[in-house]
Amino acid sequence: MSERAITELFAGAGEVEALIERRAAEPADLDADVALTVARYHPRRIELTVAEAIDETATAKTFRLRRPDGAELPPFLAGQYINLFVTVDGVATSRPMAISSSPARRDAYDVTVRRVPGGRVSNHLIDELAPGDRLSSTGPMGTFHHNPLFHGDEVVFLAGGSGVAPAMSMVREIRDGGGARHLHLIYGSQHADDVIFADELAAIAAADGRIRVDHVIGGLIDAATIADLAGPLADRMVYVCGPQAMYPYALDQLERLGHRRRRVRFEANGAPARPQEQPRWPAGIDPDAEVTVSVAGGPSFRSPRNRPLLDALEDHGVQPEVACRSGECSLCRVRIVSGEVFSADEARLRRSDAAFGWVHCCVAYPLTDVELAV
Repeated sequence: MSERAITELFAGAGEVEALIERRAAEPADLDADVALTVARYHPRRIELTVAEAIDETATAKTFRLRRPDGAELPPFLAGQYINLFVTVDGVATSRPMAISSSPARRDAYDVTVRRVPGGRVSNHLIDELAPGDRLSSTGPMGTFHHNPLFHGDEVVFLAGGSGVAPAMSMVREIRDGGGARHLHLIYGSQHADDVIFADELAAIAAADGRIRVDHVIGGLIDAATIADLAGPLADRMVYVCGPQAMYPYALDQLERLGHRRRRVRFEANGAPARPQEQPRWPAGIDPDAEVTVSVAGGPSFRSPRNRPLLDALEDHGVQPEVACRSGECSLCRVRIVSGEVFSADEARLRRSDAAFGWVHCCVAYPLTDVELAV
């Protein structure tokens, strides 16, 4: 079959070829056109206004965020997040927040926040953020979303606490967009009155046979519970999102059921609070002891070994580009000029990074005095 004949098999191929020919004859700056298109769909920053602050439970709120001019927001995939930039007590920082609204809705992004005891940003947002307030974010990003080619139409979602936010986006997407996908949500909460989206989840599940919701209150989502509620997992894709401690536990329980690791997807959820508990933490290194962190051409300060470099840098006015704060996106890469750091298991480093001294500072911890190139 000729190349031309193959091209004609694809719907719209003629229009694409005509566009290519037309563009080739135009003197326009195609690089500028491409840049405008990229900025439209993948903006580096979005200016947002809080349109509504919705009380979900005693410990959780949903903030409905719109552009100040009401313009349509960039598209996203259910399960993705935006990174919100805030200033708390004079410190400029950020947090990735899963979008809980449906991708079919582009007039606003909903982000759902649960209060974390002692949490710098969650408490600030819940206590201080109000309708009319302005803030900025990245564009939508992240790989924790449904891929119909590889994930299939039968999926299970294990959620804990505010980890229900990306699940809610997927549930709303199925409700709004139709399709053949079925989602079984198994949602763990500490108390019955702290279940986020309880009424809406019940209403959607009652009206749409493609959605099933089971709640686990005050207990663990263990292997027996999963088997009892979901039945044989077979080869279904299982999504997991919740507190950090939930991840190794959920994986262990799924493996006990014989479920393959490659059929489990975890949402990145921050830097480990106790990096010294990871197997590669060097023996005899006191995690609470302080070392000196120096930035080439910038400040020098003392910081405990168990504090992520990113947090320490922000505390002292240094702001690397950042998004996921969980070791995956790589935007916060910095180079170690001298000294030694511990990169947590969450760090998705390239093979060449170790040779050239690059780390993801959101999940990197200084073991010795270090100098950084930021």
